[in-house]
Amino acid sequence: MSNVPVQAPSAETSHGAEQTFDVLVIGAGPTGLACAIDAQQAGFRVVLVDKGCLCNSLYHYPAHMTFFTTPELLEIGNIPFPSPNPKPSRNEALQYYRQVASYYKLDVRQYTQVEKVTGADDSFAIETRDRFGRPSVFHARKLIVATGYYDLPNYLNIPGETLTKVMHYYDDPHPYSGLDVLVIGGKNSAAIAALELWRHGARVTLVHRGPDIHRHVKYWIKPDIENRIKNGEIIAHFASQVVQIDLDSVILGTPTGRTHLKNDFVFALIGYHPDFHFLASLGVQSEGPDRMPVCDAQTLESNVPGIYLAGVIVAGNRTNEIFIENGRFHGHQIASDLKMKLAPSLFASE
Repeated sequence: MSNVPVQAPSAETSHGAEQTFDVLVIGAGPTGLACAIDAQQAGFRVVLVDKGCLCNSLYHYPAHMTFFTTPELLEIGNIPFPSPNPKPSRNEALQYYRQVASYYKLDVRQYTQVEKVTGADDSFAIETRDRFGRPSVFHARKLIVATGYYDLPNYLNIPGETLTKVMHYYDDPHPYSGLDVLVIGGKNSAAIAALELWRHGARVTLVHRGPDIHRHVKYWIKPDIENRIKNGEIIAHFASQVVQIDLDSVILGTPTGRTHLKNDFVFALIGYHPDFHFLASLGVQSEGPDRMPVCDAQTLESNVPGIYLAGVIVAGNRTNEIFIENGRFHGHQIASDLKMKLAPSLFASE
């Protein structure tokens, strides 16, 4: 694979022009890329649009993050993921997915926000705006929604959550050395952040509403965080929750009553959720307490004919069930159905 930039739109697809495709994929993360590759390999003309950059969610992961899985489980498009590490880094993954997109010459429209979708099966109109507010309209016979969930954090909905000291994403520990930092959560993200912050000189307190560190925390992380807590190096409050955040302190509700803690920064790492509002705007229905979108288990076509779902959004709020490792195969399921339902490409001769 050559290390060249992702293909840019040509002059004939300038902003404001109406462009027509067989398949439009919303979301250019690993799952969206995999879906586009499979649809393209099946003979259809495909375009991807993303409100951010290529693999926008991965880009916003902590800069030094490593995956919990092996390189081969992150592969898409039958392209090997070359890495000397048993668990590849964020930067390695970004480079890999850039190269895969280039290899397949995928038409990726970055920084393109979907504003509205109208029409019906075999004739959708997708209204978009770029980062400068310029409109464009795409026409597509089928849609694949692979928007993920990392853009929408879960909120505490408590006083003080909108203060600038409160963050729902963790990046780098350096700016917090020597400061009092509160980490909210009990799963992998919270445990990793707490450990890194402590190792880089922050005074860390962990608050979790559960009785202990979550059982699903990775086996090499769980004993580390538990030992730091046991040794008093990281202070933990379990079966507790933050009830208020102030400029220089936080108030916790604990089993023994309310506690005031000195505080400089708060990381509320309590998870993320799919864009249910956008799905509803498409007419996609959700069911049950986990808001599972209605879709066929085999084809992944939603209750709206012509609109397919891929990746973590298929699981609704159960975001710990689908990852890159299994979401990358959704493109095969969708492409198989497209070949049965979609007439030969209108653009096969182009």
